[in-house]
Amino acid sequence: MLKALIFDVDGTLAETEDLHRQAFNLAFAEMDLPWTWAPAFYADLLRVMGGKERLAHYVETRHAAELPALLPHLAEIHDRKTRIYGDLVAGGRLGLRPGIARLVAEARAAGLRLAVASTTSRPNVEALLRINFPRGDTPFAVIACGDEAARKKPAPDVFELALKRLGIDASEAIAFEDSEAGIRSALDAGLPVVATRSRYTEGHRLDGAFSAVSDLGEPDAPHTLLSGVPWPDGLVTLAGLQTWQEGREARA
Repeated sequence: MLKALIFDVDGTLAETEDLHRQAFNLAFAEMDLPWTWAPAFYADLLRVMGGKERLAHYVETRHAAELPALLPHLAEIHDRKTRIYGDLVAGGRLGLRPGIARLVAEARAAGLRLAVASTTSRPNVEALLRINFPRGDTPFAVIACGDEAARKKPAPDVFELALKRLGIDASEAIAFEDSEAGIRSALDAGLPVVATRSRYTEGHRLDGAFSAVSDLGEPDAPHTLLSGVPWPDGLVTLAGLQTWQEGREARA
């Protein structure tokens, strides 16, 4: 029986990545650092999972000579970036991707539990949920973040943590991801995956997902099927997910 849906955040719940990029650039400017991350460059940096790790990788590879002087300030840079990102989100700069609110509402009405499994930090997740689910009415019973896991994606740790907190087996949940590393993470945790293509993962292979789509779809804007299981009317629905799950169990 399908008991839970587990969502990645950046690129899956919302197209957050460019707002993260802007926040990094604003933090650099606040600290008088002559750095600017253009979209194409940031797309390459996203191969490094986790904002703190991404920043450290950038300094180590692009500013190695300055590393001893910069190293004590990396935490401050990232803290400023997190604050700025929260301010941008609070300013209404970020909505949910197509189909997310619809599927979340369907799952809640049916009594399924919802979780987040993300490499981003908890304040970033909470900022996004606060603006899109006001009055503290978050639908997510469990939030598992990268800072709470021993290893970042593509390791399965954060999905395993979400499953542990949900108190269910991987066979009772479906994961939603948008990146190669995220899909690998979910699969290695034993979870089947629906993949959606986001702005910053256009070049990623979505191998391993049982269905890959442009987004979850809306009644007036059906998605494009990229590979795998098709969905009636171009909509990933709870009924469709349950039908797939039942078929999977019958085949097992």
